[in-house]
Amino acid sequence: MGSRPGRMTDRFVRDAIGISLSRMGVTCLDLLQFHWWDYFDHGYLDALQYLTDLQEEGKIRHIALTNFDTERLHIISNRGIRVISNQVQYSLIDRRPEMRMASFCREQGMTLLAYGTLLGGLLSERYLNRPEPRGSELSTVSLQKYKNMIDTWGEWPLFQELLTVLKQIADKHRVSIPNIAVDYILGRPAVAGVIVGTRLGISEHMADNSRVFGLKLDTADASAIEAVLAKSRDLMRAIGDCGDEYR
Repeated sequence: MGSRPGRMTDRFVRDAIGISLSRMGVTCLDLLQFHWWDYFDHGYLDALQYLTDLQEEGKIRHIALTNFDTERLHIISNRGIRVISNQVQYSLIDRRPEMRMASFCREQGMTLLAYGTLLGGLLSERYLNRPEPRGSELSTVSLQKYKNMIDTWGEWPLFQELLTVLKQIADKHRVSIPNIAVDYILGRPAVAGVIVGTRLGISEHMADNSRVFGLKLDTADASAIEAVLAKSRDLMRAIGDCGDEYR
């Protein structure tokens, strides 16, 4: 659930949830993910309180957030609003959740759902030993977005160094680079799951993704990855906390 900034009323929130229940043909939403664009508008707190009321009435099982920063998580928690998860961008390139958010989530019994873990497909064999993609090669909004993230993180040569190390580790375990990237994030504190984007009938990769469940990175693997990541820029300082790039 996302909402335009503005005064939140009980009726507005109830009507929005009612539409979702009707469209899905259910009496209770298992997970309601809430996003808010403008932190200066504190209406998000009213909306979350109304959602909590609906949860108590049995119309929502769990309330979750999308792209909220750590400061807002503190504010929401201090209001006594129970949130089960926060969906944020989290990858080998973007490790901002580790700076402040993960520790707070663990304290609060909250989890993280990670997206962007494969950088729209850039974090794969397809881009290993390839010249830096530009212009029309970045054919989707997703590729453009994550290429900009790489540029801020450390630029293409360092990214190639990371892909090379990931390929060596992938070959060692007989899996793919995406498998290594996903498994690494799945093993981070507070992470409950990784959301891998697919395009049905075009790039599903279901068989390859399933190999993650039989993979276990060792200390040497982690050290090799960390050695490359240590050369990158601090995205927390360059961009801000999780979700700040959207505000």
